[in-house]
Amino acid sequence: MVTDIASQQPPAPGRPVPPPPAASSTREDLRAVMAARRDLGPDYEDALVDSFLDKLDVEIAARVRNEVAAQLHHQPPGNQPKQKDGAVGLALGSLGIGIPLTAIAAGAGHFPGLLLAWGGIVAVNFAYAISRRSQR
Repeated sequence: MVTDIASQQPPAPGRPVPPPPAASSTREDLRAVMAARRDLGPDYEDALVDSFLDKLDVEIAARVRNEVAAQLHHQPPGNQPKQKDGAVGLALGSLGIGIPLTAIAAGAGHFPGLLLAWGGIVAVNFAYAISRRSQR
């Protein structure tokens, strides 16, 4: 029987976490292995140890899964890892495209072309800002 760690309350901050009590089935299994070793003799020792370790591995894996689930369940939303966003890349890209676009628009379309080019750049940045706000 594996203790369901996810249903337990986390310890107070700064308090040491006590180790979980060993499951009674694990103690009973170990006692049974020791008794079988006494009855069967040293010839079966390797097989008995392997069998016990296999059962122990299953129990440890279940405990680890429960602990991970408990940690994920109790993790406050503010501690979520921050995702990289493209705000810096968009700003640098806008400036990088804006320089040659300014030269082309000013040479070909004069002031109205310049307004149109920079209006498009501003519109793209504004649309990105609005989409980021709606994702939060």
